[in-house]
This record gives sequence, structure tokens and C-alpha cells, in this order.
Amino acid sequence: MKFSDFVSQKSIRCELTSTDKEGVIAELVDALLEAGDIKADDRDDIIKAIMKREELGSTGIGRGIAVPHTKHPSVEKLVGTVGVSVDGIDFDSLDGEKVQLFFLLVSPPDRPGDHLRALENISRQLRDDTFCRFLKQSKTVEDIVQLLEEADNNQFVS
Repeated sequence: MKFSDFVSQKSIRCELTSTDKEGVIAELVDALLEAGDIKADDRDDIIKAIMKREELGSTGIGRGIAVPHTKHPSVEKLVGTVGVSVDGIDFDSLDGEKVQLFFLLVSPPDRPGDHLRALENISRQLRDDTFCRFLKQSKTVEDIVQLLEEADNNQFVS
């Protein structure tokens, strides 16, 4: 699975303004809402579902990266977005570091394979230090889209 299969380009945010975990999750869900990828009626429920998932254990996986995600019946296909926080946000990460890179996913409950493949793709790409460094330095949505396309074309992972 490639980023282009699930990342909503219209929802990418290169300058997140939130300063806490719930705020950044709401900001990214709102980005999906503004892009037309989720319905307004489902916004609060999706945020609650992601926060409930966070209670099981932080999706802040370390090295300045978090992958908040949930399954939700309101979506027909896997949808995701990317956000970058210049200053970083305290996200209760496994390594205690602030998070700068966010990949938020919402998938239908009846498509667990897509959900797992997307998480696998994200984690594989994020193991590449160059990819992460460029993503953290991205100043525009276009920069991020280009990086995701390059990752899809295997220009980072060997």
C-alpha cells in the first residue's frame, strides 16, 4: 500500500498550531472534514474513538513520530492525513520526546487488512532518517506531497 492510496492531499497540514495531544488530533480530524473525507456529524465521534485508542497506549512511537488511528463505521475506505508540528507536541511518546510528525488514519471496521497495510507502510517509511528529516523540514503542502510521492516510488527505503 502506498501513501497515495490513503493520504488525502487536501487535508495535509504543514504547520499544525495545536499544543496538546487532543488538540492536534482534533486539528487533523478537522483537516479531513474540510477536505470532505469525513462528515461533520462524525467529527466528534471520530476524535473520541482516536482518544480512546490513545488510552490503550500512546501512538507516539518515538523519534518525533505519532500515528494516531482508529476504525470507524462512518468511513467507507481508509483515509489519512499528515501533519507537521515545527515545535513538537507532548504526545506521551514511548521515548518521552515531543512529536513533530503525525500520520492520522481512520479506516472502516470491516477492512482491517487495509488498516494494517497502511500502518506497515508508514512505519517502514518512517524508519528512514532522511525521509523523516525532510518531512520535518517541509514548509509547504507541496513539499510534503512530493516527499510522499518519492516514498511511494521507493526513493527512500532500500
